[in-house]
Amino acid sequence: MGSGLKNYFKIFFTRVSLQEQVNFARHLAIMARAGLPLLDSLNMLKKQSKSKSLKKILTSLADEVSNGQFLSDSLEKFRGIFGSLFIDIIRVGETSGILAENLNYLADELKKKQELRRKVIGAMIYPAVVMAATFGITGLLTVFIFPKILPVFASFNVELPLSTRILIKISNIATNYGGWLILGIFLFFLALWLILKIPAVRFYYHRLVLYLPVFGKLVKAVNLSNFCRTLGLTLKSGIQAVQAINITSSTLSNLVYQKELKAMGEDLTRGEAISKYLDSRPGIFPPMVGQMISVGENTGNLSETCLYLAEFYEGEVNEFTKNLSNILEPMLMVIMGIIVGFVAISIITPIYEVTSSVNR
Repeated sequence: MGSGLKNYFKIFFTRVSLQEQVNFARHLAIMARAGLPLLDSLNMLKKQSKSKSLKKILTSLADEVSNGQFLSDSLEKFRGIFGSLFIDIIRVGETSGILAENLNYLADELKKKQELRRKVIGAMIYPAVVMAATFGITGLLTVFIFPKILPVFASFNVELPLSTRILIKISNIATNYGGWLILGIFLFFLALWLILKIPAVRFYYHRLVLYLPVFGKLVKAVNLSNFCRTLGLTLKSGIQAVQAINITSSTLSNLVYQKELKAMGEDLTRGEAISKYLDSRPGIFPPMVGQMISVGENTGNLSETCLYLAEFYEGEVNEFTKNLSNILEPMLMVIMGIIVGFVAISIITPIYEVTSSVNR
């Protein structure tokens, strides 16, 4: 019991990056194609690995494979790390004798997924840095610099401009209650994070995100790209359509798309076509997706059609991320200018007015 619990926590806290998963699949594919036995390949990868987490996993896999287990069965205990897609594609490869080919497919698709994720994260970094700099400069002026010149304003014995009075109020609150404000903001975001952990709340939040004016388009494109790529890969590797849909559902980040794919899987078990379900959900799946997949179903080329659609939506994500900085840069600069300008005017105006009155 104690040993099992210990192993559970070891697995729970083990993390393998997407890049390490790509390298694992790619190197294993190369070794399999070269005719190297699986056990020797795992031991070689274990020696080469610089990641402690991956080294532990490879040790466990090598031990179980040496005892006669399939690689996919050995990976089951690490499903939370690698995911259903990784394990099931390897399983199909082992049972159908195309392990090297499936591992190569897997490495290619994981690499594309990684590149897509990097582009989305990269597009969000710039706005975050600019906003952090804006609030950082404002906080520095309000909390540290402005209080030092307040006595000067008090000595003027004149009515201060509205902007200066507002800034004095903000400065007093920030100086006297800054710790409580930071704690309040932290607790607010913690509460928000905990609330979003509730499945029902998270589902409606994910639905709301899809209909946001600008960001919603990006979220849809990312999920459609992942949906098409994963479905195309699973079908190409020999997995049956219903199982492929279920695997694809588990790889999507948006709960609305997960729910739609589960319902699609149920329709498939009743003999319905994928395209028919897609056509019935135009708000979630654009008409082009249903039309293209219908062509793929009719021509027997569904996997390639899905991969083509994935490339199309990845192109949309690329275009969006390129344009995002062009859209946000002027907006953020204006916001930054307004905030910093307000603080600067609030400090300079009373000094200018007093200087002008003295000169008169």
